Amino acid sequence: MTPVLTKRWLSPNSWRLATYEQLEGYTALRRALTGTPEQLVALVKDAGLRGRGGAGFPAGVKWSFMPPNEDKPHYLVINADEGEPGTCKDIPLMMADPHSLIEGCVIAAYAMRAHRCFIYVRGEALHCIRRLNAAVREAREAGYLGENILDSGFDLEITVHAGAGAYICGEETALLDSLEGRRGQPRLKPPFPAAAGLYAAPTTVNNVETIASVPFIVNGGSDWFRAMGSERSPGPKIYSISGHVEKPGQYEAPLGTTLRELLELAGGMKDGVPLKFWTPGGSSTPLFTAEHLDVPLDFEGAAEAGSMLGTTAVMVFNETVSVPWAVMKWTQFYEHESCGKCTPCREGTYWLAGILERMVDGHGTESDIDTLLDICDNVLGRAFCALGDGAVSPIVSGIQYFRDEFLALCDRNAGRDGAAKPALAGAHA
Repeated sequence: MTPVLTKRWLSPNSWRLATYEQLEGYTALRRALTGTPEQLVALVKDAGLRGRGGAGFPAGVKWSFMPPNEDKPHYLVINADEGEPGTCKDIPLMMADPHSLIEGCVIAAYAMRAHRCFIYVRGEALHCIRRLNAAVREAREAGYLGENILDSGFDLEITVHAGAGAYICGEETALLDSLEGRRGQPRLKPPFPAAAGLYAAPTTVNNVETIASVPFIVNGGSDWFRAMGSERSPGPKIYSISGHVEKPGQYEAPLGTTLRELLELAGGMKDGVPLKFWTPGGSSTPLFTAEHLDVPLDFEGAAEAGSMLGTTAVMVFNETVSVPWAVMKWTQFYEHESCGKCTPCREGTYWLAGILERMVDGHGTESDIDTLLDICDNVLGRAFCALGDGAVSPIVSGIQYFRDEFLALCDRNAGRDGAAKPALAGAHA
């Protein structure tokens, strides 16, 4: 596939305005400003662009939820709080091509009648924040931001906001609370952000990659965009490949690409050690095994095979990795990042991490497996937001595909300890 989202990444000084303008930069904005907001929303709907942040909700439909009147200010918020383990697509995009995001922001804001945009960046990514701020300054000086953009009568200001390093702020309503200066915790929905979001005003929250795709759709058209990917998941996608591959990194490919094809792009398995398991969309998506090499990695294909596309954070593990150990490390992360607002997630991740730690440490029993699944069942679908669901996904799928590995660990522990210990005893001791 001819690169789309990544086509400027290897250009000299790709992050500078001069380079961006030489490579069709801001031509889509000029075209967009000649149309109406309604035409832009319809274009994005027709293109079938789906949210690239994990949920896959149709972007044009989300935009259409914004009220047509301007009784209250309208806000566009960009979710750049990239915190999912294994995900590394948005920060490279903002580092290599920040103006594609800024141009996308102006077009999207115009389509939703928003005059203020916030880009919420993970606070640890200081280099990314600096580059975005520099790009915003360049765009403002060139007349692409501020008052009366390109003599269109449309005004927009963009603020780059640094988060405080909380994974939960990747959830859109927790992000809005954080942006307002409060502790990042998910809100009860409804009301949804389109009705009462930032400062209780109509708000749309979109992912970086989603918005960066918009200028290409405006220039190329909906038919061009739909020529890539699959029927229900059209367009190009950045796949983040990490782990035991020869060439980890970001690879752009049409939605629906398989892991077998991605492994070819990444040079194959590192040192030739066979594949054991992998994640299609980060640690919060159910695991896949070598049997899933040919699953199409689009929103429908991943779901039909029993997982989720998520953020297309493809983490690849070879046969040297212990599944219980990997699942334990992910669960420790979710325990640490739980905001504590709801009991199922707050208490459930605590006990899940404790049991897995004890099992890996040599003090588990066979009954711990059933206890893990029982706790997962009490977290799944009962947590306040999707963090709880994501936390149990690797545990349930890990036991589903590698139960023998968990059992072997328990047998070895029983032989070493002699006597079995209570299922929950010693957790976090």
